[in-house]
Amino acid sequence: VLPTSGKEVVVISINRPTQLNCFNADVCHSLASIFRSLRGDDDEDLAAVILTGEGSSFCAGADLSDPPSPLIMSSDLPHHLAVNPVHQMSLMQVPIIAALKGYIITGGFELALACDILVGDNTVVFRDTHCKFNLAPCWGLSQKLQRRIGPGRAKIISLGAIPVRASQAHAWGLVDDLVVAADGKTSLDRAFEIADSIGKNASQMVVRYRKVMDEGGSMPLEQGLKRERGLGLAHYIEAVGDGNTFSNAKEFITDEKRPRSKL
Repeated sequence: VLPTSGKEVVVISINRPTQLNCFNADVCHSLASIFRSLRGDDDEDLAAVILTGEGSSFCAGADLSDPPSPLIMSSDLPHHLAVNPVHQMSLMQVPIIAALKGYIITGGFELALACDILVGDNTVVFRDTHCKFNLAPCWGLSQKLQRRIGPGRAKIISLGAIPVRASQAHAWGLVDDLVVAADGKTSLDRAFEIADSIGKNASQMVVRYRKVMDEGGSMPLEQGLKRERGLGLAHYIEAVGDGNTFSNAKEFITDEKRPRSKL
């Protein structure tokens, strides 16, 4: 339970620290199953999900001694999508926050990019080794990375297979929030804080706002704006009927005891 909002957060941690949390088929299936079960739990008290790894690293990619089948992970067949963790993550309604540290390599990079918010510390190292080892991405790296940091930088990282460390990752927008040693916090601590901030807000609108951002972000601007207007129309038809939304907003604005901005 989060301390300020009183909402809940689920922490999912890949637990293979001696293998730098490299995943095999069992890990993939377990992650997919966990996210699928969370998606089926219509719990308004759930503010967010945090994805992290035990030990020194988030995830250094696939376990090459026992890798998941790339044919299954590339497939759009329903029974294959059921065991694809990234696909199951894409169907979540609440935000997923990645608490990153150490190595985030190839498939681990793709798991990170499947999250809504990426929080890292000064130990993070991103690397995409698909081209280095003649492997094809199948969890979205070729598409999501360029949308996050731009096509040129994405090509530097992916075609060059170069490592990107914390400060550069933050400067390029690959890491959304960087925890430095002087803060005395871990990336997981910061992820909890972000989840708590999300939890203080209206859960219904968090879900709807996130959805329209994700959908609109894959559309041309005009279509995205139309999608937002559709959300607004549907929401306010509902809000006018409930009689609470506007009175709650008015009460907040007129509350003399609430914290005020100094700006």
